[in-house]
Formats: sequence, C-alpha cells, structure tokens
Amino acid sequence: MLKELQTQYKALPKKVMDKVERVCKERKFKSDKKKRLIELVKRDYFNSSFEPGEAIGIVSAQSISEPATQMTMRTFHFAGSVGIQVTLGLPRLIEIFDAKKEPSTPMMTLYLKKKYNNKSSSESLAEKITEKKLRSFIKTISLDLTNKKIKISLKKMKKSEFKDMVLKLKKKFKRLGIKGKDNKIMVGKKDAEFTIKDLQKIKKKLLDSCVSGVPDIKNSLVLKEGNDWVIKTFGSNFLKIIDFDEINMTRSYTNNIYEMAKVFGIEATRNTIIKETVNTMKQQALDVDHRHIMLVADIMTFSGEIKPIGRYGVAGMKHSVLTRAGFEETIKHLVKASVRHEEDNFNAIFDNVMINQQVPIGTGMFELIAKIGEE
Repeated sequence: MLKELQTQYKALPKKVMDKVERVCKERKFKSDKKKRLIELVKRDYFNSSFEPGEAIGIVSAQSISEPATQMTMRTFHFAGSVGIQVTLGLPRLIEIFDAKKEPSTPMMTLYLKKKYNNKSSSESLAEKITEKKLRSFIKTISLDLTNKKIKISLKKMKKSEFKDMVLKLKKKFKRLGIKGKDNKIMVGKKDAEFTIKDLQKIKKKLLDSCVSGVPDIKNSLVLKEGNDWVIKTFGSNFLKIIDFDEINMTRSYTNNIYEMAKVFGIEATRNTIIKETVNTMKQQALDVDHRHIMLVADIMTFSGEIKPIGRYGVAGMKHSVLTRAGFEETIKHLVKASVRHEEDNFNAIFDNVMINQQVPIGTGMFELIAKIGEE
C-alpha cells in the first residue's frame, strides 16, 4: 500500500511518507483518510518549500536576527544546592555564531548507559567526575624554612585514595621530591634547595592542583529527564569524560563546539550548533524554522573547520570585493583588493545593490530573449 501511495504522490520524500504511514497506523486511518492526510501534507510541504532563485541566505539571516532582537541579556540557573549558572539569551547566541573558543559557561550533558541509568549510579558518577583540588583535602600546610620544604597534613582518607593522590602529584610535579606517608606529604627539591620565593609559588601550585575527578569540571548536578538520569556539569573536558564506561557517548554532548569537533568530528559539531541555537531560542519562547538555523550551521562547517559568522570567518571568505567591503572594515578591503588586482564579477547580491544594478535572484537570475513573430 505504501509503495502505491509513493507512486501516486512521488513528489514527497520517503522520510515524509514514512512518518505519514506511522501516523496512519497509530490512528488506524482507512485508505480515504490516508489519502486526505497525504494531500494535506503535500500541500503544506510545497507551501514551505523555496522557489528557484529565492535568496534563502537573506531570508535565513532575517528570520534569525529579527527574533533575536527580542532576546534578553540574562543568565539562567538550575535550582538546587549546586546552583549552576548558564548563559542564555542573546549573549549565548553571539557565542555560538561567533564560534568562541571557550563558552562563558562551558557545560556537558551526560547520559548514562542502561545499566547505570539510576539515581544511585548517577550520583556516584557525578561525585567521581567533579574536580577536587588538593586544598579541599588539606588539614594543615606549613613551610619549613630551615629545611626548605613544604609539609602537608591531610584529612582522614582511605589508603588507596592517599596513594592515588601522591602518584598524581608526583606525575604532575616531576621535578619535585614528593614523599607521602600516614596522610602526610613532604615536598622538597630533588637536586637543590628552594628559595623562600620558590616555596610560596610551589605552595600555590600544589593547592590548586587537581588530585581527584576530571580537571575543569567545577560542579555537577543530577537531574531526571523522562526515564533518563542525566548529569549536567559546570565545566567541560570531553576528552577525559570518554574514558568513563558508565557514560553513553552516543547521546552525551558538550556546549563547547570545538571539543565536539575534536572528539566526534565536524558533522557532530554542525548538529551541536543547531541544537544549541534551537535550545537558546526555545528558552526565550521564540519560534524559528529549523531550516534557517541548519543553513547557518552548514555555512559555518562546510569547509571542514569551524568558521564564525564575521569578518574573520564566513563574511571574510566572500569572493566579491564589494560584498566584503560592505560588511566591515571597508577601506581595508578596498585597499587590499586594489593592491592584489582583484576583480568583482558582480555575481552576488550586495555588490549589485551598491551600484544600482539588477540583483541576480528570482527573475533577475537569467536573461530572456524572445523573438515574437507576426501572427
């Protein structure tokens, strides 16, 4: 039956037809109702399609920018004792489209494998991955100025935890002589003595060193979303997180698009840009067609690298000299183009508008010469 309908309405894509078939099965539609549904879907499908020659780039830019003017410049925070603050609204949108190397509030959303998808396992994992610095385990710390050493006394802990901590410190500070026994650590220099100034610097570095958990993950919060227990983290370190067997990496992601590119590749980055933009819009109750956002994500990632929307990215890659000059740094672009003997073929929209020439979109895309004979 599906094949017959696809033949009859072959203009609709298979993906759309599959969804129609699923809805018809769920609602137990008969053939007449099914045909009526397909007619309605077909009508809406073609009404939402672009016509040949339509300036979809301009339409997408306007469709995103106009609602963005209504966005508030504020932050949103999760309820709970952790109080993770997340940048939303216009600042977050600017971060995404400017492709900032590091978001102002880096976050990870971690889903768990079926075996660990429960409250106790998620809370245990959240505790395990949260970064803990040496300062949080210290009972007392003192400088031995006579022997030029640092003495550290730790709070009570398991022997295995203490050994791991000492090993991590030795690995991180290879040039230092670090000895640990009975919850006490002695830090000196292997081949020479410290000066008092050196002792102060080393003390600060020791206190700020990560001895437990994953570096850069400042806090974590466990939430239940539907049937899933999800860990939200303040701070992001996706390269280290992939080592944990409990985490379902096929669903987990970070809002740092550069980390996504490094771990999963450019296609995953494109999907993250779309997801983050859509979520930011939804938080402000703004409805933007996903296809506009998809087009922007495509432009930012089509070269295989992340390109910001700006003069150092997408706008700066335009072939047209006048289009580049019309965006920002006008004099700079014109001078560079004159020095390099660049030519402008006037194939774009903005350069034709500047010289009051017919724009190559819609009916202006082609020239029509007709010879009308006598009747």
